[in-house]
Amino acid sequence: MTELGKNQIYEVVIEGCTAEGYGVARIDGRAVFVAGALPGERCVIKLLKVSKTAVWAKVEELTEPSPHRVEPDCPVCSKCGGCDFRHVSYEEELRIKKQRVDDAMRRIGGLDITAEEILPSPLTERYRNKAILNVGQADGKAVTGFYRPRSHDIVPIDSCLLQSEMTDAASAVLCRWMDEFSVPAYDELTARGVVRRLFVRDVKHGSCVCIVAAADKLPHVSELIDMLREACPGLVSVVLNVNHSKGNGILSDQFVTLWGDESIDAELCSLRFKLSPRSFFQINTPQAERLYAKAIEYAGLTGTEHVLDLYCGTGTIGLCAAGKCAHVTGAEIVDAAIEDAKENARRNGIENADFICADASDAARHFAEAGLTPDVIIVDPPRKGLAPDVINSIAQMTPARVVYVSCDPATLARDLKLFSEKGYTAAHLTAVDMFPRTRHCESVAVLSRV
Repeated sequence: MTELGKNQIYEVVIEGCTAEGYGVARIDGRAVFVAGALPGERCVIKLLKVSKTAVWAKVEELTEPSPHRVEPDCPVCSKCGGCDFRHVSYEEELRIKKQRVDDAMRRIGGLDITAEEILPSPLTERYRNKAILNVGQADGKAVTGFYRPRSHDIVPIDSCLLQSEMTDAASAVLCRWMDEFSVPAYDELTARGVVRRLFVRDVKHGSCVCIVAAADKLPHVSELIDMLREACPGLVSVVLNVNHSKGNGILSDQFVTLWGDESIDAELCSLRFKLSPRSFFQINTPQAERLYAKAIEYAGLTGTEHVLDLYCGTGTIGLCAAGKCAHVTGAEIVDAAIEDAKENARRNGIENADFICADASDAARHFAEAGLTPDVIIVDPPRKGLAPDVINSIAQMTPARVVYVSCDPATLARDLKLFSEKGYTAAHLTAVDMFPRTRHCESVAVLSRV
């Protein structure tokens, strides 16, 4: 077997793609992860790092490019790390993502199920309704951008094709205001400075600009507000988030409304939702509507069911399902999200939904111990998936169906395997491209009790 070492050169054929978007080649049976390479390509690579468990490399020369390779339309996409697939056609991106979901089901879950389809996004550019930009200094000027992968070095970006044009405008205003009034960016090394991040929500019925700062007050705040209102049509809220922490936390719990409303209204599935800066809301609104429609289709609601919505957030999925069932109960650990969910039910005139503030494990256990038997349970957990005790409690309630909305195919496959051991089998699975041009992929599955 060849002894692999740093800086060695090999010609390889890319056989597949990892969950992180790396091309996969093999040298004497060892997997080599090649940044920016696409399945089917023949290329000359240079080994960058060799460990006992993995080998990483970069492309030195493309000898046979993929027919799906395209010229990136962003000058910094290879530096900022936000887009993993801007060098590939959208059709091939969808194929790669569906294959990733199918591979996870087989290799991690040991399941004989594949995604029936992958739902393409109606928008592949400017689809994000939420942006978080880091703020720094470069050549004596304020800049906003994203961290270079595996670092805290900011890649300055004037315009990001994933973010809204309003976000670009707010970013330009913030930098101009900082330069004009000598407001320094926060420096993580010295813990000095003021402005840390720019947080923007831009939805159909209004936009919110939130300045994250390591100060209780902003200087020249009236000038900032005037500049933002002039440059950002549809702006309804300007908020300060006071974050004195020395860690990497994006937001603190301290918000001060500088101008306008404390929250904004978003529309989803013909319902109106109140969004505070910390509220969870799907990034890609048109695609979220398709995801929720598929989840409700999988729920098989006839109007008589009691639905339990775990990890309900601000109540989006549950409230969308309320019109098709007898009752919805939502559970979420974030108290502010529950208050928003209750308000969202009131403002939409939905009376057959209630919400409780509880950890998913506690909520599921409480329902199981109380002998409550929801007909359908919907779960939309974070990337880490479900804890085993949550799966146990769900199984103890013996719902006819469990609808699982997932943002990570690997944890979904792991959890579906655990459900199969509890007497539930995955009946249908659909992949949903919620984040075009990135490696991330959502999925929704329905499990039926055997």
